[in-house]
Amino acid sequence: MTTPAPSHTPSQIPPLVFGYGFSNDGTPTPLSWSDVTSGKLAEFRRYWLHLNRLSEAAQNWLVNASGVDELATDALLQEDTRPRAVRHGKGFLINLRGMNLNEGEAREDMLALRMWASETSLITLRAKRIQAARDVENAMRDGDVPNSTGGLVAALAEALTNRMEPEIAQFDEQADEFEDQLLDSDNRLPRSALSEFRRRVLQVRRYIMPQRDALAHLVREGAQAGLFTDYDMLYLRESADRVTRLSEELETIRDRSTVLQEQVIEARGEIMNQRLFVLSIISAVFLPISFVTGLFGVNVGGMPGLHSPLAFAILVGGLAIATVAMLALFRWRRWI
Repeated sequence: MTTPAPSHTPSQIPPLVFGYGFSNDGTPTPLSWSDVTSGKLAEFRRYWLHLNRLSEAAQNWLVNASGVDELATDALLQEDTRPRAVRHGKGFLINLRGMNLNEGEAREDMLALRMWASETSLITLRAKRIQAARDVENAMRDGDVPNSTGGLVAALAEALTNRMEPEIAQFDEQADEFEDQLLDSDNRLPRSALSEFRRRVLQVRRYIMPQRDALAHLVREGAQAGLFTDYDMLYLRESADRVTRLSEELETIRDRSTVLQEQVIEARGEIMNQRLFVLSIISAVFLPISFVTGLFGVNVGGMPGLHSPLAFAILVGGLAIATVAMLALFRWRRWI
């Protein structure tokens, strides 16, 4: 039996996930936390620090030594955020969301990536591991180094979108599977499966829609602020367009799941109506039989056929003829 790993207090959490300083020619140099706290950042033309938002040391550095003003710092450290992009002084305050690709966690629990982007610095914060940030770091190690802070932001937006597309494509495939199951009369859709699917779609849509607006706003404001080069703007516009397409796909998937839910309700209602109809027909057929048998079951004098040996056979035959006649009537009226 494995014991769970002990949880870390904020003071024990490593503050720096990774960091890079960029020289005048754009060459990246890995940074340690001691480099950050010792003032070595001033030696570089620009830098990128990817911090753990839950670390007490990272929070203290951001508040006291980062040079970011109080309003932007509070926005970066607040617990709950929604995707947005706001121009603030000489920089941008950017919140984006990415799929939760951590093992054992729900994909739809989208993770926040908070950014402070200025001409000389990019500070990103996360609470849990975000694979998109590692994707950009790996690309940098392979030599694909953005030549500006805006280029790093555009690369992160693209990486987040790249990780998002396959997951939303799986939503579309799952909606197709649900439709196939509904069309196949031999398969029955589990009662809770469609409701859970709709919940997951709506949870992702909750962040994709404002993320589309945030990237669109960043495209409009970024060119005017001078933070993004023309080349960066091309990538940023492409990411904004892809997120718009993904939001439209989620809208379609949501509408399809609503239609599927209505079909499931209709199918169950139709099955219930059929069963009630059968019970009604059976009740209608046996109603006169029950009446006659109840009448002849009265234990009083004067009952016809009381002393006749053929009375029971005549009664049963009469009831059988009445039943056949009623079924023929129902058939003629197209009730059955």
